[in-house]
Amino acid sequence: MNSMDELPPSLSVGADGKIVTIGSSVIPIINKLQDIFASTSGDLLKIELPQVAVVGSQSSGKSSVLEALVGRDFLPRGSGICTRRPLILQLEKRPRQLDGDDQREWGEFLHLPGKRFYDFSKIRQEIQAETDKEAGINRGVSVKPIRLKISSANVLNITLVDLPGITKVPVGDQPSDIEARIRTMVMSFISQEACIILAVSPANCDLATSDALQMARAADPSGYRTIGVITKLDIMDRGTNARNFLLGGVIPLRLGYIGVVNRSQEDINKNRSIGEALEHEEQFFRDHTAYDGLSDCCGIRQLAKKLNQVLEQHIKTILPHLKAELNSHLLDVEKELHSYGEIMESKAEQGAILLNILTKYSEALSTMVDGKSKQLSTKALSGGARIHYIFQSIFVKRLEEVDPCDDLTDDDIRTAIQNATGPKNTIFVPELPIEVLVRRQIERLLDPSLQCIRHVHEELIKVSRACEANDEMQRFPVLKRHVDEVVGKFLADAVKPAEEMFSKIIEIEMGYINTSHPSFLGGSKAVETAMEELRTLKGIHPQTNSAKPIAFGVGFSTSTWGMPSLFGSRGTSSKSQANGSVNETFCDMDQKPSVIKLSEPPCILRPPEMQTETEAAQIRVTKLLVRSYYDIVRKNIQDFVPKAIMYFLV
Repeated sequence: MNSMDELPPSLSVGADGKIVTIGSSVIPIINKLQDIFASTSGDLLKIELPQVAVVGSQSSGKSSVLEALVGRDFLPRGSGICTRRPLILQLEKRPRQLDGDDQREWGEFLHLPGKRFYDFSKIRQEIQAETDKEAGINRGVSVKPIRLKISSANVLNITLVDLPGITKVPVGDQPSDIEARIRTMVMSFISQEACIILAVSPANCDLATSDALQMARAADPSGYRTIGVITKLDIMDRGTNARNFLLGGVIPLRLGYIGVVNRSQEDINKNRSIGEALEHEEQFFRDHTAYDGLSDCCGIRQLAKKLNQVLEQHIKTILPHLKAELNSHLLDVEKELHSYGEIMESKAEQGAILLNILTKYSEALSTMVDGKSKQLSTKALSGGARIHYIFQSIFVKRLEEVDPCDDLTDDDIRTAIQNATGPKNTIFVPELPIEVLVRRQIERLLDPSLQCIRHVHEELIKVSRACEANDEMQRFPVLKRHVDEVVGKFLADAVKPAEEMFSKIIEIEMGYINTSHPSFLGGSKAVETAMEELRTLKGIHPQTNSAKPIAFGVGFSTSTWGMPSLFGSRGTSSKSQANGSVNETFCDMDQKPSVIKLSEPPCILRPPEMQTETEAAQIRVTKLLVRSYYDIVRKNIQDFVPKAIMYFLV
């Protein structure tokens, strides 16, 4: 460089005449933190680091301001909306090396690690290609940012963010609520307390209606983070100037305004460099007397100087909080690192640690199930005690509460008995309906057995995960996950044969009704008990030797069978009566008898509502036999299911 006038805008001159960069002492550290945070995830991303966001309406000249601060021409250009994705630009100041070293400036994208772009026109093409890839080629907008690092000896050590401009009317593929979406996107950046806001407004528009200033005021009501930038001073109407704007006469800002002159589209088309544009800007302010005395708030160089002052002061303000937040995260990370234990280099050490962890896990699981754990709870049941509770207080108790005849009505039993006797009348209680009803009740025992094993399976999973919560297992989350998967699969595989055995046992019990079982009530005992219950219901005391027994089976009275109505008059009729009857019959032969019609039987037939004494006794006997045999099977299942679960699972 031959003179100070040729310095890029990213540099300024200190009081001692030396060239200094913005935040030369602090910002490089912040920049390194940006590198670290960009490659991590989780809580570190929530830490807010200083950055500069350029905000403005569409075609307000904000991208030109950003390029002028960087000193390079690399952003997409054109009519309409150009910035359609946030561009997070990390600038890295590279110290000058000895002669012969490669001093070329280069850019590198986060999505293309290791690939350096030395041609900045290729950087512009890559930004455009990535924008089209994510947001489409027809003016679409995306919130997904593009991260670009530029390394040079002539740039700021800082992070700049170029945000999409505020647009009012959707075009192309833009949604109808494009303005609201862009505002939300912009606010997500500038609402961070660590963000410096460059609110860009064109001079040829009313400053009171500036979108950038409105949003900056909403995000920064105190005004400590907002710098106003007024662009396009050279295209204001003749006879007007922006002096009142720059002095804060329209909308005052605590940090004030800076006026700049952008490169025109003609300058860009003619490839006028940024250096030439800066010379043109300085000449413009010298030629316009309206800006006399405002040299400290005119020009890109003054903007860089002001940004330097504001940024360093801002970093000093937020640095204590940032330091405390980083220290807090550092302590958490060190604590987590300490929990992982010593580093194991050799395979033998790793194998020994693995064996030790699995052994302790197995012992903890066994002691918790057996109730031998040293950390016994006095507040609630745990481990094997919960399994015992499931067996006795849930499974066994529930089966004992079930009445096998609770879903059988007397009509159901009468219907089954009559269906089993066919066209004949019932004399004795047939065995078939009893077997059918017993099988139906035995089948009901399968579901609670399957539910019981599922409850125990869930409890064992809980016990296993409780044993995995020890500190040594927490050191190795991958091992913990694999142990959880293996134990879960082992228990799931053990459940299947147990469930199959339960089904087989129920089928075996249903396949053969063993009425010879010593605990079975039996037919004679059931009849006797049923008759006693009927007498009790009628209020009749048990019979004595002189009393006539109540008939059951073949001992029914003739009135029950209806015998008198058919044959009772034959032995008492006289001959005269018989002759008279015959004569009358022959006298009526000449008259044609009437036709006897029968009613059609209904589709569904049920026994008569009136229940005979015999039917009542048969129903009593059937219920007694069903309950007796059901109790035998229930006790078998109550004993077998816990044993099978303990064998297959525990």
